[in-house]
Amino acid sequence: MTLDELNNQTPEQANHTFMQCCTSTAWVERMVAARSFASEQGLRAAADTAWQGLSDSDFLEAFEGHPKIGDVSSLRAKYANTKELAGNEQGLVKEANDDVLEVLAQGNSDYEAKFGFIFIVCATGKSAKQMSDLLQARLPNNKAQELVNAAEEQRKIFQLRIDKALAEG
Repeated sequence: MTLDELNNQTPEQANHTFMQCCTSTAWVERMVAARSFASEQGLRAAADTAWQGLSDSDFLEAFEGHPKIGDVSSLRAKYANTKELAGNEQGLVKEANDDVLEVLAQGNSDYEAKFGFIFIVCATGKSAKQMSDLLQARLPNNKAQELVNAAEEQRKIFQLRIDKALAEG
């Protein structure tokens, strides 16, 4: 879609478009209200501004829109919401060997048990081994730091999805 098409969507259509990028209701509402965007750069800046100052519960709501890294059944179920723009974000995971996937699965379980939310990483271009290494490096963090880390990864993800949405037109 073009920027002009995005700017001219009905609120319901814009809500759907932005929900494909991030499942935080507050972020989506801010993005719908922020239209019209003068440029793609302005859209990206507005997306970051809308993300700033959201509550922890808003961040957690956004994280709920993601599957666990490497969990194929979770991928199918959770990507139902965001599948239009999230496709193939974890593409390199399917190339991983079973040992790496087992370490990744265990790391995901340990992470969720410790922090109360799934491991969020901008997976585009990363192998399962790289994601597993990132997960292991972040496990020692405290919950407050990890919420900041996950929120930043979510920001990278919605920026990529905005780019995808604009490229599909």
